[in-house]
Amino acid sequence: MTSTARVREEFGRIHGHAPEGVWAAPGRVNLIGEHTDYNDGFALPMALPQSTLLAARRRGDDLLRVHSAQGDGRVAEFAVADLAPGAAGGWARYPAGVVWALRERGLPVGGADLHVDSTVPTGAGLSSSAALQCAVAVAYDELYGLRLERPELALVVQYAENAFAGVPCGVMDQMASLCCAEGGALYLDSRGPSVRQVPFDLTGHGLSLLVLDTRVKHDLADGAYAALRAGCERAAGLLGLPALRDLAEEGLAGALEGLPGELVPLVRHVVTENARVGLAVEHLTAGEPEGLGPLLTAGHASLRDDYRVSCPETDLAVEAAVAAGALGARMTGGGFGGSVIALVRAGRAESVGRAVSEAFAAAGFARPAVLDAVPSAGARRID
Repeated sequence: MTSTARVREEFGRIHGHAPEGVWAAPGRVNLIGEHTDYNDGFALPMALPQSTLLAARRRGDDLLRVHSAQGDGRVAEFAVADLAPGAAGGWARYPAGVVWALRERGLPVGGADLHVDSTVPTGAGLSSSAALQCAVAVAYDELYGLRLERPELALVVQYAENAFAGVPCGVMDQMASLCCAEGGALYLDSRGPSVRQVPFDLTGHGLSLLVLDTRVKHDLADGAYAALRAGCERAAGLLGLPALRDLAEEGLAGALEGLPGELVPLVRHVVTENARVGLAVEHLTAGEPEGLGPLLTAGHASLRDDYRVSCPETDLAVEAAVAAGALGARMTGGGFGGSVIALVRAGRAESVGRAVSEAFAAAGFARPAVLDAVPSAGARRID
């Protein structure tokens, strides 16, 4: 039975009638450009094959009833008119938040029955929460005839995560899940936000992109992420800039001299990371994806030493992958655990994955999960 058919069948079993459709929204890896989006900067994510599937049907009584195959078996139920920050907890706050955010925009949306089933690993830094929210967003957009452009829908979902779920994230995850195209990476300018598709042909160049899930769970709502964002905003204010995106790399050294010591590494990471995104886009546009390798490794060093969002497991995964022949590797996502990506020659993928697993075993860490990342399509209706 296909995944779509299974989601339809489960929806009928739980809600007692057939869904109006099934939608899918993918997880993502970010090739380069980490912690830049909330600084109005640049990023280069791509969508994964792993997705959240959502079966949905409108209701006439303004109730929102949500069920997850990964949940505790219960159906969470909310009166749409009563939705407000704090009204939902756990995983249900993500779909509830999207409905609330749409209504906050003054859009005419009501209740729905929802059932979700996801293959995006949770807590792995692959944007499982954004995939869930974006699946709800595209379903509601179609069910209620909203006809929002994808960047606008991404801003709605970001607002839901910021104001309803309490995570002060930028817009990169939502833009990736909603706007990526098969066979490409998404060049994101967060200030617009605006996007451009960039070809990313791994197979044609004999390459593979491994995702190494360290199984170290992270929670971006625990305060550390918010503190980093606040530090960046404080630094931009002291420099008299709208955002750190406005500090050019050639002006970095002079700018750092006038900042408090604790803000120096944050600014240095953001500015150099934006520059790495530009170089990465140049390599992909020129048909040289192997040129990403050194940029990935340099980006990880910056996240580890300047931004300090790495951990022993992600550091070890990067070191072991590069030592085993990867062209480059870095942690991806917000940090404090999660996953590492490694760019490898296709013939070395298995040996690199094995080397990382062996290094983890020797260090006494849990065995990492190894996924093959393929540039995939963004959110869409699939049935």
